[in-house]
Order: sequence, then C-alpha cells, then structure tokens
Amino acid sequence: MPAASPLPFGRLDGRRALVTGGANGIGAAIVRGFAAAGATVVIADLDAMGAAALAREAGASAVRLDVSDTGQVHEAVATHGPFDILVNNAGIDQHAFFSDTTEQDWAKLIAVNLVSVLACTHAVLPAMQAAGFGRIINIASEAARLGSKGGAVYAAAKGGVISFTKSIARENARYGITANAITPGPIRTPMLEQAVAEGGDKLLRAMTDTTLLRRLGEPEEVAAAALFLASDQAAYITGETLGVSGGMGLGG
Repeated sequence: MPAASPLPFGRLDGRRALVTGGANGIGAAIVRGFAAAGATVVIADLDAMGAAALAREAGASAVRLDVSDTGQVHEAVATHGPFDILVNNAGIDQHAFFSDTTEQDWAKLIAVNLVSVLACTHAVLPAMQAAGFGRIINIASEAARLGSKGGAVYAAAKGGVISFTKSIARENARYGITANAITPGPIRTPMLEQAVAEGGDKLLRAMTDTTLLRRLGEPEEVAAAALFLASDQAAYITGETLGVSGGMGLGG
C-alpha cells in the first residue's frame, strides 16, 4: 500500500515551484493558487514588471526570463532552484492561415511553445531525480488534439508538448517524478482577448460554441487542475492529458 500523504489535501507546503509565463492569465492564476497552498513560487516571465508586481501581491519571487533561450533557462534554474514543481505555461500564438506564415513565424512559435518546455524540463530534472520527487505540469492546448484554423504551428507545437509529457513520464517514474499535461480550451486570458479584438464577436461566439458548456473558461479553473496535479493526492497520476475546456470538441 502507498504511504499516507504527508500533506493535507491541496496543500503544497515546503514545495518550491517554478511557473513560466506566470505574470498574467493562466500563469498568474497558477501562481496565486500555488502560493495560497503554501508553495514557494518563482515567477519566470519576459514581462519583468508584471511578474514583480504579482510576486509582491502573492508573496512570490520573480525573474525575467526568455524561456526560448536555453542558456538563460539553465542559469535561472541554477540560481533560483532546485524546484519540486515545474509548470511550463509560457506560450504565444499567431492567428494566420499557415500559407500566410513564414519560417521565422514557425521558429518563434516552436521556440516559445515547445523548445521552452524541453529546456525548462531539462534544467529541473537532475535535482528532481536526485531528490526522488518531482511534479512536471505542461500547459498544452485543446488545439493540439482538435487542430486550429489559423493556428496550425501553435497546434503542432502543443501536440509536441503532449507527446513530450508522456515520454518524460515514462523516463522518470522510477525517480518518483510525475509528468502531466493540461489542455485548456477557450480561457479568458489576455491572449484570447487579443484574438477576439482582431476577430470580433463572431470569433468569440465560434469559440464558445465549440464547448458543451457554451462559455469561456476562467484562468482559475485551469489553476485548480494544476494545483491538483502538483499535490500529493495526484501522486498516482502520470502521463495523462487533462482537458479543461468545457467539453470542447465533443459536440452538442
């Protein structure tokens, strides 16, 4: 029988967490949730001012980080780690048909949405393996499972995140490390609001109509899933992909 959990339900006391892209949106909700649950949280974001402001609010710390720069990632982890929990949340999107994109567009989207996940995971794994404990939570997207008109490269990169998550789960289970992915649907974030500003009410209706619940999700709803996966109560869950999308893609 597994040992009794050392922490109460939903608590992260004594854990140290790195949240990338944590200055706003889903990342900020995760930072607030983890900090409230007792974790020591480091916010990594290119938006240094936003990350610092949130750090003051949540009782966290912040570091300016370009997650697509592997050297910066390893330096940040060496300086601020080791970490018990990694949330790879940083991401960008570009709304354009694939035929209208360029090689430079592809490189940027893949660097931020996929290569950063590889880099951050690579940087935190040695300490997690040595400690015999780790929680890796990768924020992917339902676009990875359903495709995305106007977001082909983004969807491809997020699909890579899901496959990578499963591989990391297989390789690291023997060290007591779990790896899981969360696939948000349309969530009320600055990135979505920018897309709606460009696409108008028609795009907003199209997004909500793809969900069974017929509404946008809130960042806190994704954060709740991340908090569970980071907790001791999720110790027997690894290699999974959890949709937080209001039933997106199931029809209705």
